[in-house]
Amino acid sequence: MKFTHAALLALTLALPATGALASDRSVPSDTADKIRATLTEQGYEVRKIKMEDGMYEAYVIKDGMKQEIYLDADLKIVRSKDND
Repeated sequence: MKFTHAALLALTLALPATGALASDRSVPSDTADKIRATLTEQGYEVRKIKMEDGMYEAYVIKDGMKQEIYLDADLKIVRSKDND
């Protein structure tokens, strides 16, 4: 099957718009608000929230230490990692 340059360009531009290939880094604002509220109640200063590998990832500071907090779909903390 032969593709023309125009067809390849159109396909390349269309692929990122599909659900399967869309970036999984954005978090709906209502979910981000819930994560922020939960972590703030636990004493974390939330800097950034994104989604990666099917988990929510929050970049936080607590007691002067930078950490990454990973949450599952139920917004439960499943692990954390210190960032020195």
